[in-house]
Amino acid sequence: MAQLHEQWKEAAQLQGILPEVWEQLQVKVDRMIGQLGDKSPHVAKDDGIYDDMRLDWWTSGFWPGILWILYDMTGKEHYKTAAWEWDIRLERKFTEDNNFHHDVGFQFLPTAVIKHQLTGCSDALRRAVYAANFLAGRFNYAGKFLRAWNQDKRGWAIVDSSMNLSLLFWAAAQLEDPRFEQVGRMHAETVVNHFIRPDGSVNHILSFDPASGELIESLGGQGAGPSSAWSRGASWALHGMANVYRYTGDTKYLEAAQRVAHFFIACLPEDAVPHWDFRAADSLDDEPRDTSAAACAASGLLELAEALPGAAGLPYRRAAERILLSLTTHYATWDEPNHEAILIAGTGHKPAGQNIDVSLIYGDYYYVESMAKLMGWKRRIF
Repeated sequence: MAQLHEQWKEAAQLQGILPEVWEQLQVKVDRMIGQLGDKSPHVAKDDGIYDDMRLDWWTSGFWPGILWILYDMTGKEHYKTAAWEWDIRLERKFTEDNNFHHDVGFQFLPTAVIKHQLTGCSDALRRAVYAANFLAGRFNYAGKFLRAWNQDKRGWAIVDSSMNLSLLFWAAAQLEDPRFEQVGRMHAETVVNHFIRPDGSVNHILSFDPASGELIESLGGQGAGPSSAWSRGASWALHGMANVYRYTGDTKYLEAAQRVAHFFIACLPEDAVPHWDFRAADSLDDEPRDTSAAACAASGLLELAEALPGAAGLPYRRAAERILLSLTTHYATWDEPNHEAILIAGTGHKPAGQNIDVSLIYGDYYYVESMAKLMGWKRRIF
């Protein structure tokens, strides 16, 4: 009962400050528009300045996605103006040497798809359909998976692609062509059967024989090891399978999302922001956090709460509110006007020693997405 009381208290506290936080977010993003300019941000390190990555880098859709959400919620034209060119720029990159791969969903859902939804732009529709065709073309029928990355990784699949499936389901509905949904469902089946473990933890990378489709092994990837519990991987699976349930109505995906959610929530530390891997060490006290995993999971938990009737969804909403309250009060840069990111304390790739205790644009995106949902946003990009 004490724990339940604390959750209600935290939820009430977040609801009390939500309008103020929403106003702060707009002030912050307005400042970011001037600071970022045409940059395609991924990481902001100690100086608080976002880098500028190439346009075919997997994170290029998240900044414009923030802008489109704020335009949808507020109707303020400057958000639309700042977001407008991004799908055009991405299309141009498709005509050059590039390294687009399984993450075109992350790139075109928050640019071309939402642009078409909000403005009716026919060119945005064409670009989004092109990206969906590209993604479907990466499907391995023997193994029933979307191929990850390019180069020599012909039999690799990753849990991150759970989030890219929305592009296929969107295309199936938009074009009234079930082939896209068929591919999306088959990859989602592979996620449920092979990526999500019985305890709700997830594998990051699975290697398959690309010819026979036979599962070979689990690879640690960005987690601590092949059998570890990478927290952002769990958030991808949680949010992704909740999305697949929304598109299909198939309860196996709802149940899979719940299984991951229960594991994720049970492993959270006292301040509700996860360490980068729940099994990184016997003691996690000195391990870095990952606010991007927290933000993505919070958004997925809100999807679960909406999918379940009445009181059944309430524990997921309360868990999301607990996470978001912690992010808002302990990990945001409200008092740092020169800092170009919203959240700090993200972890990109700890095993490779890359981007540890930094700001990550996808953490910022999923924080904004989550807060917009709490403010009543009903449109869904992913």
